Amino acid sequence: MQHLRGLKEFLSLLWSLLVGMSVPAMACPVSCHCIERNGLTVVQCMSRNLDKIPPDLPKDTVVLLLSSNQITHIPNHAFKELHYLQELDLSNNAIDTVEPGAFQGISDRLHVLDLSNNHIQAVPKDAFAQLHAKISLSNNPLHCECTLQEVLRELRLDPDTVNDVMCHSAVQDQYAGKPVIQVLDSGINFCNFHHKTTDVAMFVTMFGWFTMVIAYVIYYVRHNQEDARRHLEYLKSLPSSSQTSHTSKDCDTISTVL
Repeated sequence: MQHLRGLKEFLSLLWSLLVGMSVPAMACPVSCHCIERNGLTVVQCMSRNLDKIPPDLPKDTVVLLLSSNQITHIPNHAFKELHYLQELDLSNNAIDTVEPGAFQGISDRLHVLDLSNNHIQAVPKDAFAQLHAKISLSNNPLHCECTLQEVLRELRLDPDTVNDVMCHSAVQDQYAGKPVIQVLDSGINFCNFHHKTTDVAMFVTMFGWFTMVIAYVIYYVRHNQEDARRHLEYLKSLPSSSQTSHTSKDCDTISTVL
């Protein structure tokens, strides 16, 4: 019995060693520097000339710093494996596209999201769905229109940088260069401009179709009148007296029609 117990302990120890060798505690990307801070994993990838988000980030990452790189695109599910992520810094990049599912999988725990100083002009409605993080969007060339308005109203913008979230351009030129929050707080509703533009387009289209129908009716009437006149002239040119009487009757009939 003692021999069997010793064999089991040996096998258990061997199994633990094999598992420990096959599953490292933390694999840090080559282009980044990973440190432990108060028992939390912090991944530092600042100023590394990265053009995309590293795919091999440690799953226990709590803080991810990707500022001052050349990242242009945040794809769907970019951080789906980082279930413990609380702070994400993507500032000072060249991001111009944020996919609808970019932040899926991290919405519950994320506290801070910094997207300032990028090239973001528009974001899809679902990109920040269910995010409760404090978000910075300052110094982006945002185009102020209905979709952006609906997105911003659902976000918890960083109060320290909210006045730097500007309308670089807008559906109405008079609002370009003004803080988005200031414009919205003044009672402006960009969605109303969208609906008015749609209504005008529909009116122009309907007016065009109506004009075509009227033109066709006028053409049809004039064409029939010309045919009737030709027929009348033909009947008048007939020499027979009997035909003349008939012609006279036909003329009266056609004149009545006309």
